[in-house]
Amino acid sequence: MASSPMVILTCLAGCWGDFVIELLVLFGVSFIANSLSAFAGGGAGLLQLPVLLFLGLPFGTALATHKLATVALGIGASLRHRRERNLQWRFIGLVIIAGVPGVVLGANIILFVPDRAASLALGVLTLGLGVYSALQPRLGREYRPRHTDPQGMLIGGLVLFTIGVLNGSLTSGTGLFVTLWLVQWFGLDYQRGVAHTMVLVGLFWNGSGALALGLQGMIKWEWVPVLIIASLLGGYAGAHWSIRSGNRTIKLAYEVLTVVVGVKLIIG
Repeated sequence: MASSPMVILTCLAGCWGDFVIELLVLFGVSFIANSLSAFAGGGAGLLQLPVLLFLGLPFGTALATHKLATVALGIGASLRHRRERNLQWRFIGLVIIAGVPGVVLGANIILFVPDRAASLALGVLTLGLGVYSALQPRLGREYRPRHTDPQGMLIGGLVLFTIGVLNGSLTSGTGLFVTLWLVQWFGLDYQRGVAHTMVLVGLFWNGSGALALGLQGMIKWEWVPVLIIASLLGGYAGAHWSIRSGNRTIKLAYEVLTVVVGVKLIIG
């Protein structure tokens, strides 16, 4: 009986050590994932979500926790992009108004979507984004606004709503869709496209998705603080790197990331 306190202390020390290692892994992976995402225009879930699943979270809980953490990605990126005046109010309003209802809808139908089939379809589409961008050497290299008339904004909004549904119901890569759509349809360059995606998708879309899933009790709250800190710092660092690099480098990073995300989703 005299050894019982020592046994308890040893057990507590071991549990605490495992918890610290767990948090360090979460911080490192989240920082890298969100830095890459803020630089290239999406794909934070490529690294962050699988780690949450590997550490034992059910899919719904991992997705909700991931989305809540990436809200900080939007905050970190917005703090950096705000200084460069890369954000335009008409696109801010359109992406929020058109996308958020789609996100909420997607978050509420996620349980009815076959995960493997959805991931496979999303992987093929994401891979196609990278190939398409690579085959268009001038795409997104210059800022040439277009389709800003009412009809163009309506079509653009309907597509953003559809992407929002995917964002609310699927794992990763949908931010990459938003970036390319803003570049292709509205004529933004990659730097402006990434800026809008990171701020609006990271902050508003993922925030809405996290709220919809969080109301169902699907968030691992004890991991949230470290994930938020890592996402905030990663978002700021990635946005800073993106601004410093220019459209040529951002375009290449976007194409590489979309191909990697697409292949990962296809092979599961």
